[in-house]
Amino acid sequence: MTTFKGKGVYGAIAVGKASVFKHREETVERIRIDDTVSERKRLARAKEIALTQLELIYQNALKEIGRSNASIFEIHKLLLEDRDYNGSIVGIIETQKVNAEYAVSVTSDNFAGMFNEMDDAYMKARAADVRDISNRLIAALFGMNLCTAGSNEPVIVCSDDLLPSETIVLDKDNTLGFITAAGSQNSHTAILARNMNIPAVIGVGELFLEMLHDGDTVAIDGFAGEVYINPDDITLARLNKKLKTEQEKKRLLAELKGKENITLDGTKVEICANIGGVEDLGAVLLNDAGGIGLFRSEFLYLRGNCYPGEEEQFAAYKRVLESMTGKRVVIRTMDIGADKKAEYMRLKDEENPAMGVRGVRLCLSRPDIFRTQLRALYRASVYGKLGIMFPMITSTSEVWRILAMCDEVKDELTVQGCAFSEDIELGIMIETPAAALISDKLAPFVDFFSVGTNDLTQFTLACDRHNPDAEEFMDAHHEAVLRLIEMSAENAHENGAWIGICGELAADLSLTETFLRMRIDEFSVAPSAVLKLREKVRSLDLSEEERIAM
Repeated sequence: MTTFKGKGVYGAIAVGKASVFKHREETVERIRIDDTVSERKRLARAKEIALTQLELIYQNALKEIGRSNASIFEIHKLLLEDRDYNGSIVGIIETQKVNAEYAVSVTSDNFAGMFNEMDDAYMKARAADVRDISNRLIAALFGMNLCTAGSNEPVIVCSDDLLPSETIVLDKDNTLGFITAAGSQNSHTAILARNMNIPAVIGVGELFLEMLHDGDTVAIDGFAGEVYINPDDITLARLNKKLKTEQEKKRLLAELKGKENITLDGTKVEICANIGGVEDLGAVLLNDAGGIGLFRSEFLYLRGNCYPGEEEQFAAYKRVLESMTGKRVVIRTMDIGADKKAEYMRLKDEENPAMGVRGVRLCLSRPDIFRTQLRALYRASVYGKLGIMFPMITSTSEVWRILAMCDEVKDELTVQGCAFSEDIELGIMIETPAAALISDKLAPFVDFFSVGTNDLTQFTLACDRHNPDAEEFMDAHHEAVLRLIEMSAENAHENGAWIGICGELAADLSLTETFLRMRIDEFSVAPSAVLKLREKVRSLDLSEEERIAM
């Protein structure tokens, strides 16, 4: 037995035969051509084929993983249409008088290398996306379809890496899991694995593939990020026991559906769900969430080639509100910027995008776009219990400007005879130290706070949360972070507002008691974490002496 350590991207156990997947790599030669016009026509035809293939993959992804996650392949289509990317290919064809395959290959290497050199881990992971679309374009130029990973029998797919388009077309019936030698937890492949519920471990190293043979028995421990080649009986027994334990936990959690989120001493709290689009509603209802604490409306902006119109947004918000049948739905206005960008928005490149024109700053700098979203939200409000939340707040002046725009929108709708609810709750995100420190000044103007712990932690600790080299310093349990949350909770309650947590820490069960003692009113987590959090809440007794020193 040989053991390898990597990063688990989906917590599950899988044991099966290894199927070693090797990418089909066509030899791209540099060929001199004289007719560049004909070569550009070849490129255009290949691009049309690649775009058609991506559309088919996108439609398949919609069924498998929902619209917000399938948007990965809409991003691929945008990359394939990217002006700089295409300009580079055409430029090489014209200036060097070479074949299109070679021009695509060189462009792919240049662009992927550019992404790999960036400090931001998220942007590094985009190198795989560039290679994915380039491989597809080269295959189309060769007149071939890309080879896909998989098998006619249940196997664990093992490869140097898997591209997003290869991952989404895996035969789920015959894919027990996958292991890659390379890969990043921020990659689209890792995101797909989590959303497709495929046991996966990435980044186990090249030695893994050197020691592995087709047909070897391999085992995946997605919880520990460990992989075993030809595991011994003791290891198999341990993994089987772990699997049964996890299955029993899921069965017991299912019994919590319909029960209250109440501690042993009678303290009640709301547990809601975070979603990225209407396609996630099924998971919300399946896991018995008490409402939606964070609807990330930015995905409406990221999936297309232009700004979503008022009617498109209205239809999405209406559907969510109707589906939740009177339970509160908190919709965050577009949080675009930093690592979430759309080509059509023409956002400037920024040296520090996490601290640049993003969130409400972008909304206020483009008031027409912001007003369109507000109109859609207010019109949809008559179909349920709506809360509107504004991200990246740092000052009272920003809140005043937002409230003024809300009043203008209500006046417009009234004049036009459009109905809207008078009971909409307005809230702001506490995700900057500035917002937490002046939360006593902000609370009188809003109905609620929602703490975005991911950004609050990185800004408080001056630590880039996308930088893997800084992970050891990204301490979300840091006393400074917890003090800012506690301060915000006190100021919210003193001014008649409620407070929730919608960041990653909301699902951190080691902090649940701490947050309840701070009198946090609501937790919003991934749908799959709702019942686990309910179980934790119901096990606590806050009447006991506090065990966690703040």
